[in-house]
Parts: sequence; C-alpha cells; structure tokens
Amino acid sequence: MDNVLIISDSHGLHGELTMIAQRHHLSHMIHCGDSELPEDAPELKGFIKVAGNCDMDQRYVNEQTVMINNLNFFVTHGHLNRVKSTFLPLTYRANEVNADVVCFGHTHIAGVEEIDGILYINPGSIRIPKGKYGKTYAIVTFRDENSLDVSFHSSTGEKVEALSYHYTAK
Repeated sequence: MDNVLIISDSHGLHGELTMIAQRHHLSHMIHCGDSELPEDAPELKGFIKVAGNCDMDQRYVNEQTVMINNLNFFVTHGHLNRVKSTFLPLTYRANEVNADVVCFGHTHIAGVEEIDGILYINPGSIRIPKGKYGKTYAIVTFRDENSLDVSFHSSTGEKVEALSYHYTAK
C-alpha cells in the first residue's frame, strides 16, 4: 500500500522539507503550495506540487489530480477557492474533478474533515502556523483500498494525536 506525505505553506524553508521527506520515506509526497521555491528546486524533487499565492514561479500549476490506491486526490493551495471564508467553492471543484480526497493549504491551520463523503486535509504550515497545534504536516496511511488513517506530525516528527482521523471511502 502507498502512503502519502502532505505538506503546505513552507514559505522558503529548504532543509526542513528534505528532512521531513527523508524522515518518513513515503511513496507519494504532496506540497499544497506556498513553498516560495523554484518549481524545480531539489527540495521539491518527487513532490506533486501546486502554486500558492506566494509562489512566483510560473511553471507551477494551480491544481492537480492524482490517483493513489484507487482514490482520486485533488491538490490545490486553496486561495483561488476562497478557503479562508468558505468551503463551498472548494467543494464544487472537488465534485467537478470527482475527488475522494482534497489536499489544500493557505489557511495555515491543520485539520481534517469529511464532508459528503469527501475527505479534506489541510496539513497546516511548517513555517508560520496558525491555530493551536503549531508547525505541522500530515501523513495518509492506507489500511486497504478504501480505508486510510490521517495523522498529523509536528515539524520535528512528533505525532499530534488530537488530529488523528480514520476515513473509509464510500
């Protein structure tokens, strides 16, 4: 089974991205934007990545979809979907691309929520966190083809138990 690292809003950090990626050795890595690094930066090698509102490299795409273990992951930063004020545009887009899992950032607030059978994951920020959990990223661990666990970790690797979540696709 594949597992997925989800990170966002690293805002210019270099070594931390490499360290986190090496710490977990996961089969897929997603960066939800605002890396503020060039699209081809060595630290982002192997990442599925999208543009955030602070990314100036025009080679980034605004969104991507990728199938992982028969689930359609939709990756976006969220600024173009107004995630700071409402989930409605993000939900509309998720439905348009038939997403099972939505990975986004922009708010710098870690969280996971299931809405109408779609799992929304915001890994938070490893640079400028907001909310009570500090600098965080997320890991998706598949149990089987339709069942997964989402865990959140501090930038130093400690698990944030309060944010753990189990999801079964419908």
